Amino acid sequence: MRNDTVETLIGAAVILIAVVFIVFTYRTTGSANMGGYELTAKMPRVDGIAVGTDVKLAGVKVGTVKALTLDPKDYRVALHMDLQRDVKIPDDSSVMVTSAGLLGSSYVSIQPGGSDAMLPANGEIKNAQGSIDMMGLLNKFVNSSSESKSAPAPTTP
Repeated sequence: MRNDTVETLIGAAVILIAVVFIVFTYRTTGSANMGGYELTAKMPRVDGIAVGTDVKLAGVKVGTVKALTLDPKDYRVALHMDLQRDVKIPDDSSVMVTSAGLLGSSYVSIQPGGSDAMLPANGEIKNAQGSIDMMGLLNKFVNSSSESKSAPAPTTP
């Protein structure tokens, strides 16, 4: 009988630790709803962005990407962001996809405008710049560099 009680207590402790770990992970990864409001921006490209990606303003995390949807009419991506309730965004702000360095992860950056009018909940940031195709830029750089080296030198008469 004593052996069964000890095993039951150990099992309950393991389950309790697992629940605490799951709750801690859920809260620290930003998976929980921030309890704020949603803004949308339409972009041509969102490479490196997924649900849960950070949204930053002046380098500080102010929200997360809630959803990505493709508009079949113009093939632009609607980026739905969940922002903290206390962070108000001017209506002339811009948003862009950027990275934390050459090999860093991508995030969404909001550049605040100077307007006194703020975007309402479910508003749209009109000025949006999508991600940059780094491999395409690198390919252009390499090709232009090799073309300039292989071009024959001009001869003088």
